[in-house]
Amino acid sequence: MSCAHVDQIALELPQEGAKADAVCPACVAQGSTWVHLRQCRTCGAVGCCDSSPNRHARAHARAEDHPVIASFEPGESWSYCYVDAEMIDR
Repeated sequence: MSCAHVDQIALELPQEGAKADAVCPACVAQGSTWVHLRQCRTCGAVGCCDSSPNRHARAHARAEDHPVIASFEPGESWSYCYVDAEMIDR
């Protein structure tokens, strides 16, 4: 299977320096916490992962039709498509 949404990738994988002090803005606004962060590969929005209570990254993907995210965790360099449920090698 191959992700049908790679054409929506507009941003490169996030750089390590950008990840250092990152937060989930929606969690901060709600006074909530997160487990890991993800970045939208279409617009750059940062949100919390599916293991977090609020799942803001997935909510963003659904609301904006931006299905491809990247890990925004230090030391990680991967992308994933929510719609196709598959890792993306780029």
